Amino acid sequence: MSGPPSPPVADRLRDWAPDIAIGAAVLVLGLVEATTAEHLLSPPQFSPPRRLLLIAVGMAVAAGLCRRAPAIALLLVWGLCGLQLLTGTDVMLAQLAIAVVAFGTARWGSLPTVWLSALSIPAAGLIVFVLIAAPQLSGLVDQVGLGTIVSEAYSYGDTWQIGAAVTGMLVLGAPWLAGLALRFMSRARTSELSQVAAEEDAARAHRESEQAREIARLREEQARLARDVHDVVGHSLAVILAQAESAQYLEDADTERLKQTMATIATSARTSLQDVRQVLTTTQGATAPTGSASLDSLVDNVRSSGHAVVSSVVGRPQPLPPELETVAYRVLQEMLTNAIRHGRRDSPVTVERHWEGELRLEVRNVVDPAASDATQPIRTAAPDAPPVAVPGQAAGQGVDGMRRRLEAVGGRLDVRRRDEAGGQTFTATAWLPVRVTT
Repeated sequence: MSGPPSPPVADRLRDWAPDIAIGAAVLVLGLVEATTAEHLLSPPQFSPPRRLLLIAVGMAVAAGLCRRAPAIALLLVWGLCGLQLLTGTDVMLAQLAIAVVAFGTARWGSLPTVWLSALSIPAAGLIVFVLIAAPQLSGLVDQVGLGTIVSEAYSYGDTWQIGAAVTGMLVLGAPWLAGLALRFMSRARTSELSQVAAEEDAARAHRESEQAREIARLREEQARLARDVHDVVGHSLAVILAQAESAQYLEDADTERLKQTMATIATSARTSLQDVRQVLTTTQGATAPTGSASLDSLVDNVRSSGHAVVSSVVGRPQPLPPELETVAYRVLQEMLTNAIRHGRRDSPVTVERHWEGELRLEVRNVVDPAASDATQPIRTAAPDAPPVAVPGQAAGQGVDGMRRRLEAVGGRLDVRRRDEAGGQTFTATAWLPVRVTT
């Protein structure tokens, strides 16, 4: 796998242009000194031109590398100075490029390079002081072209050596400190930009999170609306269908019963329309008639459709919080809808409500084989066991809706089919926690 493409040659040259310019300037200055013998301190009586050229070229290379390879530039400077002392090569004006290298090591060098360059400044000052102050090194001083200046300086006293060393340290220390200051400023700017980028990323992540939550809320609202409409319309249509079918078996002369049935159908349709409007206009979630009387109205509505209903209440009914009342109403509504759709008309629907620490709603009916369809759910017999689907059959949306409603408030649902003497029975049982309102 090939790596990223290399930058064009023109871009690379443009990037290296400042380094080449600095190195070329130092090289030109050194070549002029080496070829015209106009070096800084004395005539080149001891230095062949080739040595001066070597120092000039080395300083030019060091100055050109101070940004790209500051560690190499620092080592090169020390090597050239050592070579100069060992060979007695004259001091050159081009060696002021050492200040450029000091700046570059502090500005662009790695942490070890910065420390080495910092230690190099006092080390260079100490070497200069020793060379000037030590009598046994006077020959070496003369050899590098400093003899005349040193002799004249001694005529003013013996303390000038310290001043010379300090001056040399300042010449190197000032650019080094400038490079270090720019280094810190650049890092501070980079840190500031990184912080701004991090804050922007955090703000973007927050916006995306808010959008995701809003989308989830809208989807949940859409799913809730679909469940509520399904529960309301499905129950009302099941009741209306049962009433219409029962009217087919009435005597033609029994107009009173026919009118009563039609009135019941109209009442069921009107109630369904009101419930749908209420579901579509509410903003705080699905609402339903509250209290135990609302559960009784569901049972009475099924009775009015012509189905026999055996209803029983065990325990003392208790007032429930609004969210539990709504869940209880919708769950019992869906249970009765399934019983009407899939139950035998000649067998009663059994409805039980138990108030014993928790509200247990149970609806049981005898299954009508002719009315069973692919939406009829079949579950395991154990209440706490996970549901197991029978091949060819699947749970309807109503059963899944009941289960989601109950789980949302800490309840649970069990639906099962049993073989009994009178035929198969279908039982749906729901448990709701009872939290008494204060």
